[in-house]
Amino acid sequence: MSGYISGDELERISVQDYAAYDAAASDTNWRLPAGYGALVTGSLPPGAQVHLGTPVQAVRLETPGVVVHTTKGALRARAIIVTVSTNVLSGDSISWPVELSPWREAAADLPLGNDEKLYFEILGEGPFEVETYYPGDLRDPASGAFYIRPQGKPVVECFLGGAGARRASTEGAEAAFARAMDQLRAIYGSDVQRHLKPLIASNWTTTAEIGGGYSHALPGKAEARRALAQPFDDRVFFAGEATHRDDFSTAHGALLSGLRAGAEVLAASAMEA
Repeated sequence: MSGYISGDELERISVQDYAAYDAAASDTNWRLPAGYGALVTGSLPPGAQVHLGTPVQAVRLETPGVVVHTTKGALRARAIIVTVSTNVLSGDSISWPVELSPWREAAADLPLGNDEKLYFEILGEGPFEVETYYPGDLRDPASGAFYIRPQGKPVVECFLGGAGARRASTEGAEAAFARAMDQLRAIYGSDVQRHLKPLIASNWTTTAEIGGGYSHALPGKAEARRALAQPFDDRVFFAGEATHRDDFSTAHGALLSGLRAGAEVLAASAMEA
């Protein structure tokens, strides 16, 4: 269960961090029929400029603001909000100013775990009841957990956490689908294969702009979340699930952190006016 919840095994997870998450958790965990992408794009204000496919290469401090170097040129701003994953912030894919070293160290104390999903398309009806859940092999931490016909859709979702996600990332989607099919045979019987077709698989672990799934504090490092959320010089602000003290690894935690960082930017701008 630790792999599913935190993306890593218990020996690499702060008890204090996990307890804060557990105390704040509720049973309200809705799925979106059209997905998060549709929710986010449908919520953008008119005229908002969104630049996709524009990787950031470097961030530089420049009086009085910040310069962000991208593959399509440089952008100058009075302030920026950094929302990259902790693995990206602590890694080398973006060049950061030395002044942000404490934030990069905090990010390294909040690494991403590993979580991946596989989807099978259901062919015909088959023995699949809507909105049912089956754990895989409870004695195998690399086993998947299966969600059957979510929202009535003709798919089976296989969720891999921790060891299972790392194995899928290393061995590839084809091998991961084969192991998931073996587990589904154990649940439904050998005939189930004719009703299922591999559809799509995530690979967040090796996606350069992400590098994993779900931040977790290393043992003894729960306070790194507070450190990571602090702004630098009223110029560089930080948001994202890893900066939330108890709703980390969630979309609502990411949203709340963005609202917090946005308010900090507005407050800093008001002081300068």
